[in-house]
Amino acid sequence: MDDVAVAARAARAAAEVLLALRADAALTGRALGDAGDAAAQEAISAVLAAARPDDAVLSEEAADDDRRLSADRVWIVDPLDGTREYGEAGRSDWAVHVALWAGGDLRTAAVALPALDRVLVTDPPPPAPDRREGPVRIAVSRTRPPAEAETVARALGGELVPMGSAGYKVLAVVRGEVDAYVHAGGMYQWDSAAPVALARAAGLATSRIDGAPLVYNAAELALPDLVVCRPELAAPILAAVRAGR
Repeated sequence: MDDVAVAARAARAAAEVLLALRADAALTGRALGDAGDAAAQEAISAVLAAARPDDAVLSEEAADDDRRLSADRVWIVDPLDGTREYGEAGRSDWAVHVALWAGGDLRTAAVALPALDRVLVTDPPPPAPDRREGPVRIAVSRTRPPAEAETVARALGGELVPMGSAGYKVLAVVRGEVDAYVHAGGMYQWDSAAPVALARAAGLATSRIDGAPLVYNAAELALPDLVVCRPELAAPILAAVRAGR
């Protein structure tokens, strides 16, 4: 298998066990989320161990190994992005992330949206999304929308659209459901690596909220902010953030 096929197989394996756990209905809420985290981690680890045993892995659900910092190839995974949403019956805004960092940057990725029965990959890349009519739509956290996103919405005459997991929000931009995702206030490398790889493959703009590049497989696990948007919105969004500060 090539790398994108490995990423897709790992994402699908996690999606299958997550959907099976959810359908069983023996667990709910936080208990379901915890069980899902563990089961999805096991499923992804099994695929990567079989297909790419020599590669390093950085996962939210495993201890960090500093050997990844000198490795040529590192899989960056979030077995269950949106644990809270996964634990809420009927919600579809959660995801599985599997990305490969190699040669100093993200190279390939797969993101599963299990509740929608979809797996998106970087090759072939997702088609560029069409722009919907109406105001600019900006995806934000449904529990803690950042002030920067509110500033951008005012400057662009846009509207905020609350959604669940980080991966789902990035994929909402990729799929054309919204035009941008503006986040500040806390995140880690695994929260955005695979979705950002897909966004780049789709031709979208990706950066830190100050315009700096998003850097992965860094020693510091935190990567607390990002902007993912249609290319024509990148400059006005970043300008609005700067002006608001």
